[in-house]
Amino acid sequence: MKYFTYLLYSEAFDTFYKGQTNNVLERLHRHNSGREKATARYRPWKLVWFTEKKSRPEAMALERKLKNLSKERTKEFIVKYSKGAGSDV
Repeated sequence: MKYFTYLLYSEAFDTFYKGQTNNVLERLHRHNSGREKATARYRPWKLVWFTEKKSRPEAMALERKLKNLSKERTKEFIVKYSKGAGSDV
C-alpha cells in the first residue's frame, strides 16, 4: 500500500494543514466536504504539495516534522521541494 504526506492551503484563512493518508484525493475531498471536523471551518482547501512514502510510519514521521514548521518555513519547503513547479502560496 502507498502512503502520502501532504500539505493543504486555505487561501481564505492563509493557513496550512499538514497530514498523511493512503489516498490523497479522497482525503482532500473529505477536507473540502466538511467531513473533517478540525479543518471544516477553513474550507476550501487546495492541495499544494504531497510526496509518496514507503510506509505509514515514514509518512507520519514526515508529517510530524512538517507540523513543526512555521508558515514561512512551510512556504519555503513547498518551493524547495516542488520539483520546479511554482507555488502561489
